[in-house]
Amino acid sequence: MEMFNGKQSSFMSHLPAATLAALEKSGALATMQQYSALAGHMQTQKAEGSSFETFETGSVMLALSDGKGKMFQVVVDKDSLQGDEDSIEVSFHSYKEQVLQRTPFLPRMTFVMKSEVGVWKLNEIEFTMRVPLADPDFLNSITEGIKARMSAAPKLSLTQGGAAQNSMTQSSTMPPALAQFPSTLGSDASVLGAMRSILTAEDTYSRSYHAVGYTCTLSDLDGFGGGEANEHQAMLIPSGLTGGRKFGYVFALSGCSGNPATAFRLTAAPARNNLGRKAFCSDQSGAIRYTVDGNPTTCLTSGVPEP
Repeated sequence: MEMFNGKQSSFMSHLPAATLAALEKSGALATMQQYSALAGHMQTQKAEGSSFETFETGSVMLALSDGKGKMFQVVVDKDSLQGDEDSIEVSFHSYKEQVLQRTPFLPRMTFVMKSEVGVWKLNEIEFTMRVPLADPDFLNSITEGIKARMSAAPKLSLTQGGAAQNSMTQSSTMPPALAQFPSTLGSDASVLGAMRSILTAEDTYSRSYHAVGYTCTLSDLDGFGGGEANEHQAMLIPSGLTGGRKFGYVFALSGCSGNPATAFRLTAAPARNNLGRKAFCSDQSGAIRYTVDGNPTTCLTSGVPEP
């Protein structure tokens, strides 16, 4: 929190030495100092009734209120300290009249801090955006957008000669609810990336917890929480994967027999609102296969190797 308390010296002191040297060499250091000064100005020049608070303890990192019933919070979802590295994952929440405003778009940021000569330095920033394809509010926004577009579509009428013509001229456009997403959202590449994350986590998990071997419980691989990693919260995959639903697919682990377990199966099947897609599967070998019928059982028995 020292980096965002508005003091230039605090912000700059938590940047890595290599970063400061590069910024100074390029002449960008002055811009960073201006940002730091602006942050301080924002805290001292608040609108009447507004407030800006930072918290040293607890899950809320900072809170901004406009004094008119609206509030914005940055919340710490995970604080994972391992050796000289600390990963802090945060999410953003908006309130109106103390009621949490639901949104299908759930951005998250991870700040990776590293100890440098006894001082924590901001070493890396990661930004992710989760779009829950099975979320009722999100699906409703799409269907309502389609309905609105259809109702506004030009109607056909017959001319005296019997030819059909538009009552108005309108170009064909994609519904706004869909146009704001890239075509790769929920693509095969996204699903394969999630599977590889789980496969890598399983390999690390089995080597870290020899007495358990592989796990068939996704939450055991969860990356949420603080403290030391353990066999029930190994902190190996993003929390968004541990629920088993992501990118319009259902991910499942099975086949962990033996003590310790020496084998497992991983499947990714299209959810009900995402039918017509491939099913994917893998096991402890790490090789991923697929089947075009969308059936994970078929994939496990006769899946085609993913190129």
